[in-house]
Amino acid sequence: MVETTQTGLWPHLYAPLKGLSTKLSEWLSPASDASSNDNAYRISVELPGVPEDAVELTVDDGVLTVIGEKSETREDKGDTWYFSEREYGAFRRSFRLPGDADAGRAEAQMKDGVLQVTVPRKAPETGKAKRIAVTRG
Repeated sequence: MVETTQTGLWPHLYAPLKGLSTKLSEWLSPASDASSNDNAYRISVELPGVPEDAVELTVDDGVLTVIGEKSETREDKGDTWYFSEREYGAFRRSFRLPGDADAGRAEAQMKDGVLQVTVPRKAPETGKAKRIAVTRG
């Protein structure tokens, strides 16, 4: 165990803020579900109010990433606002795909504010031994 000693008031005030950016990004990330069956992996991401053309999906080195932005377009002529719980801004969510996921055949659809991504599984290896011919050299 490593013990550190801090002097002064500033380091102690700063301590609760450590890791805040990570917690904030997790809080602002859209909610999601992941499931699988024998044929495919399915990832659902809640994106209410985000148009399809504001969503970008990429797969790189076995990681599926959903990037997008929910824009605020509100007109406040003469209204008095007491509170607003609606969230606006950019988001990014990444999912590591299992080794048997066939990312090249992934498909995505958006319906009723939910992005549904389906990634088929690769066909399993047959387990049959392959005979290798020996030639005279």
